[in-house]
Amino acid sequence: ALIPPLAGADYLQTQRERLPCILKYGLKDTIQVNGKTYAEQMPGVPTLSPVQIANILNYVNHSGGNELPAYRLDEVEAYLNSCQ
Repeated sequence: ALIPPLAGADYLQTQRERLPCILKYGLKDTIQVNGKTYAEQMPGVPTLSPVQIANILNYVNHSGGNELPAYRLDEVEAYLNSCQ
């Protein structure tokens, strides 16, 4: 598989602060999800607003059997301000 799973993905828990940046700016390096390495690039969507990013992440965090804490808008904004 080229694309990592979202359901039950440990990456959603361990990389919480990176996820808003990945949605907005994309990902070009390899990542580890549930012990497996993935190297497929993910394009970002730079037009997404912080509200849209929070909504997407909250959907993912509560679908596919995931029961993860919700993102707050101020949290997403802070993470986006620290993207590198």
